[in-house]
Amino acid sequence: MVSIDHVAHKILAYIPYVLVLIDMRYDGVKCGRDGSVDNHMEMGKKLLAAGQLADALSHFHAAVDGDPNNYMAYYRRATVFLAMGKSKSALPDLSRVVELKPDFTSAQLQRGNLLLKHGRLDEAESDFKKVLNSNPSDKEEREARTQLTKSDEIQRLVALARSSFSSKDYVTAAAQLDTVIETCIWDVTSREMRAESFIQMGEMGKAISDLKVASKLKSDNTQAFYKLSTIYYNLGDHEMSLNEVRECLKLDPDHKQCYSHYKQVKKLNKQIQSAEELIQEQRYEDAVSKYEAVIKTEPNVPHFTLLAKERICHALTQGQQASRAVSVCSEVLASNPANVDVLKDRAEAYIQDEQYEEAIKDYEAAAKHSENDRQIKEGLERAQRLLKQSQKKDYYKILGVKRTAQKKEIIKAYRKLAQQWHPDNFQDPEEKKKAEKKFIDIAQAKEVLTDPEMRTKFDHGEDPMDPESQQGHHHQHFHGGFHGFQGFNPFGSGPFNFKFNFN
Repeated sequence: MVSIDHVAHKILAYIPYVLVLIDMRYDGVKCGRDGSVDNHMEMGKKLLAAGQLADALSHFHAAVDGDPNNYMAYYRRATVFLAMGKSKSALPDLSRVVELKPDFTSAQLQRGNLLLKHGRLDEAESDFKKVLNSNPSDKEEREARTQLTKSDEIQRLVALARSSFSSKDYVTAAAQLDTVIETCIWDVTSREMRAESFIQMGEMGKAISDLKVASKLKSDNTQAFYKLSTIYYNLGDHEMSLNEVRECLKLDPDHKQCYSHYKQVKKLNKQIQSAEELIQEQRYEDAVSKYEAVIKTEPNVPHFTLLAKERICHALTQGQQASRAVSVCSEVLASNPANVDVLKDRAEAYIQDEQYEEAIKDYEAAAKHSENDRQIKEGLERAQRLLKQSQKKDYYKILGVKRTAQKKEIIKAYRKLAQQWHPDNFQDPEEKKKAEKKFIDIAQAKEVLTDPEMRTKFDHGEDPMDPESQQGHHHQHFHGGFHGFQGFNPFGSGPFNFKFNFN
């Protein structure tokens, strides 16, 4: 597709040739003219040739004001407008040229070409026919005939596209309009029809592209801005939706559709921003409530429901509410299995819930979609260490406390279990042997979980009591059964000391 900028650059490249033609046409028409108009014309011509378009335009404005019947001033000003990409401004000037000098075939041909680009096909054909009926040069005649043929073909395609569109054959209509718009690049009607075809086909990105162009080609195109806003809204992009509906209201503050839509988008946007601020402040339960309000505000747009649940999943995970987090995260992943952020959040929730194999699966799935994510790599390694650790000893389970347990809870649990499993409580040799092993595990668990450094290592999947895990780090280990503590008294270590008396 030919862009508007590309057309402007092509016009600019031909300016030197146009100026030569203008000079040939312009010879002998200076008589009786104010000298200041001539000066403006000369300066404008030089600045135009140098590509200084804004300055050239100022001089041609002055020339037109100085002599409203100077057709060359209008023609040159039109040339500047075209070079600046302002075809709508060029058209009235070219029409004035044709009015003042009907035999100026170059202006007539140029106006026809512009009208064709704007999709004003009947008017374009009229201009091409007038060129052919005048005394054109060979080059002008060839161009006029070619453009007349093209205009006839476009007329036929437009009629076919409208028929296809009316029959709801949007794929065919869009294909036919593709060909129309290749020539009629500034035709608002064709672009809007193609945009609507794309909407019906579900091709929202292409519809957005056409509507954005249409909003620029037509200065008061409130409907294009409204459609853009609703498309973005239905895609879940509340910020872009708000931007576009505001553009509509700038053009018409009383636009009913835009104002009604604006209130809805603004309310939703405010709720989402507020929820994100709560997450930043680590007020996770409040953030969950705010995102639940988002779902109530807009229950009919799946993208917003998914967005809200995705962020609820994240907030619950950060708030250490593992089971709730897994449930909500799973709802999102049922609709979007490749959502990396949700896979990472659910993996973390699984770790909190000690479901390490499930966490590993989620991190591996996330890695397929985001290979270089450091967070995924570190999370996967941690989950694998924790799984390996869980298959050996879990000091939290041994003492029957949660991973979030405070030191006092750990000591209290240790005392209770140590009293219960003290080997002196058992007389049967087999039971005593079992009790000794259990007692050692309890003592080890207490030592690891009441030492901040050792507990941190354990929480990251490393067993401080495992020589293989330590790789040369020196910690006190328990060997040889209950009588092999090498001076360690499980009841005398730490900040407490108590005795048992057994009968």
